[in-house]
Amino acid sequence: MSGDRILTGLSLRLLAVMLLTFMAVLIKLAAAHGARLPEITLFRQFFAIPVAMIWVALGPGLATLRTTQISGHITRTALGVFGINFTFGALLLLPLAEATAISFTVPIFATILGALVLKEPTGWHRWAAVVLGFAGVLIVTQPGTGHIPLAGALVGLTSALTVAVIAIQLRQLGRTENAGTTVFWFSALSCVPLGLVYPFFAAAHDATTWALLAGVGIFGCMGQIAFTAALRFAPVSAVMPMDYSGLIWATLFGWLIFGTLPGGWTFVGAPVIIASGLYIVWRERRRGLPASPVVAPTEEADAERERGVEERRPAV
Repeated sequence: MSGDRILTGLSLRLLAVMLLTFMAVLIKLAAAHGARLPEITLFRQFFAIPVAMIWVALGPGLATLRTTQISGHITRTALGVFGINFTFGALLLLPLAEATAISFTVPIFATILGALVLKEPTGWHRWAAVVLGFAGVLIVTQPGTGHIPLAGALVGLTSALTVAVIAIQLRQLGRTENAGTTVFWFSALSCVPLGLVYPFFAAAHDATTWALLAGVGIFGCMGQIAFTAALRFAPVSAVMPMDYSGLIWATLFGWLIFGTLPGGWTFVGAPVIIASGLYIVWRERRRGLPASPVVAPTEEADAERERGVEERRPAV
């Protein structure tokens, strides 16, 4: 693979991280304007549908949205609705940088689930990385000190665990479905249960709040697309370190928009969590294993199968 293609993949991954971090900022701003979690999750999915359809229409065509795996998409949707509420809940309960740091535990949970569920061989090196990663979580959260809300930390860890579970299911679904189809059906199907809950939380909002809610869906979907496109040009092991740039964006946006900076322990614990995740990926690459599809905290972790496929799709 040429250096230019890898550079394109890295650039797209960096763009994806920035877009998804900006989505997180919009979530916190929407909540500050009075939008509640059920509203935010519904409109995150609703406003993503047209973006996904445009992407598919410009690429392989809308005909590819047909699926024979509707039961798989329903399962993915059930898990996804659960996970998205915990992901957004963590953003509402925690400062932006701390929520981002805790989300980096996805590869740690991936290793545990790979060993327990998929029976993947896991040596002491990767188990040591798991222990190191959770030590980093303890450093960031400082349980018992009130450094950050314990409920927020637990919600964030539950979110990371759910993302890892979803990625295992996506590994199976991705054998027959491309990423565009998966994004579309998740967004569309999840609007059904979220829409049933919405009337109990619906409220009148001003134009600014509606713009923020629309932005959550648009930037979130664009971030997913950029994640997927990155893996058409570079392997997971190459682009995965770019995901940790999210802590830089989270710190910058937190300071500029919310006037907050991470606590000192976050700067100590976050590198420990990051080192754990990078070591897990390095061990997989060294042993010649396929990179885990859950090494990155993204809903579309099955996108590696998109590399070299659907060449008619324009670069994002």
